[in-house]
Amino acid sequence: MATIVMKFGGTSVADIERIRHAARHVKREVDAGHKVCVVVSAMSGKTNELVALTRDAAPVHDAREYDAVVASGEQVSAGLMSIVLQEMGVPARSFAGWQVPIETSDAHGSARITNIDPALLFDRMNAGLVCVVTGFQGVSPHKRITTLGRGGSDTSAVAVAAAVQADRCDIYTDVDGVYTTDPRIVSKARRIERISFEEMLEMASLGAKVLQTRSVELAMAKKVRLVVRSSFDDPDQVPPLGEQGDWQGPGTLVCDEDEIMEKQIVSGVTCAKSEAKITLRGVKDNPGVAAAVFGPLADAQIVVDMIVQNISDDGKSTDITFTIPDAEFDKAMTVLKEAGETSLEFDSISGSKGGAKISVIGVGMRSHAGVAASMFRALSDKGINIQLITTSEIKTSVLIEEEYAELAVRALHTYYGLDMEEA
Repeated sequence: MATIVMKFGGTSVADIERIRHAARHVKREVDAGHKVCVVVSAMSGKTNELVALTRDAAPVHDAREYDAVVASGEQVSAGLMSIVLQEMGVPARSFAGWQVPIETSDAHGSARITNIDPALLFDRMNAGLVCVVTGFQGVSPHKRITTLGRGGSDTSAVAVAAAVQADRCDIYTDVDGVYTTDPRIVSKARRIERISFEEMLEMASLGAKVLQTRSVELAMAKKVRLVVRSSFDDPDQVPPLGEQGDWQGPGTLVCDEDEIMEKQIVSGVTCAKSEAKITLRGVKDNPGVAAAVFGPLADAQIVVDMIVQNISDDGKSTDITFTIPDAEFDKAMTVLKEAGETSLEFDSISGSKGGAKISVIGVGMRSHAGVAASMFRALSDKGINIQLITTSEIKTSVLIEEEYAELAVRALHTYYGLDMEEA
């Protein structure tokens, strides 16, 4: 007997028929003798609708009441899932985050989970009940409902899985796994059977939308094995888990690197468009200059990504180039120009929108030299100019013009042998 947490996203519970379909996946695991806890998102589109209602009520509103309204979407899904499971003969009960309780910080709208007491869930699951828990929410130290921010249901599911010491956390979504790249760009992209936490974290943060970054960080920290599966698969055609929660059948297993026998040099290629580039030239190279540049940006809630710094020959000045989202470009330029009038000395500032960050990721890069050089060569062969480069142990990223993004992804996907084999 295994303990399983099964998370269903908004598209998987979009209406009653889809909830029934998802419930059949749950019933399959229950019938196999496993203990099951379900985490659900709000029905597709419901959260946006609730957010719009709060804004219509008052453009500037109390964040605590915002959370009270927005959290209701998951409560509806949890209740409906429990009703459908009961109709199928599966004992089930819904629980709001505050009932578990899922304890969080008091940062309303973007709270972080601080603790989960699993006693209630253990008690109910040991009694043969399927616990259906609301994702995306918890309770603050002041006993107010909190929400975790966009994509928070994935994080809820991983946190619950860690709390109940689950053998696996299955993330059911509208895709059947993690792919080597976006199948909409490369038709020969193939599903990855196993991927390490580190690779998945890099892919999630670099543009892959399958899993939310915070959930992967938590899974890696707590060693929670994840499986990304499609809720639209026929439940009767998907084999249940093995006795110890062993993975089999469709989907992608996200696990510790030690569980992967054959480590690919490159496991995937990601693309993040709408990247803006800003360059500060002739920045006075004094202690604290980096803080003077990036401190005001952080205060303005502007997320900085790639950073490259070049020191002048005389060591007295430096050029700093970095990337931010296109949507933050005008705001960032204003912030830096204002800083230049007070605490920051530089000769000139320039920038442009419309870049794309292309990344190759793979744990095998640790033990193979020349991956970055071969990436640059492959792009050069296609006449693609590289504007910025950053690297880590398991990834290399470059900034190029957005119009060449898809060409670059296809070229690299083929170059590293990731194309699906022809039948």
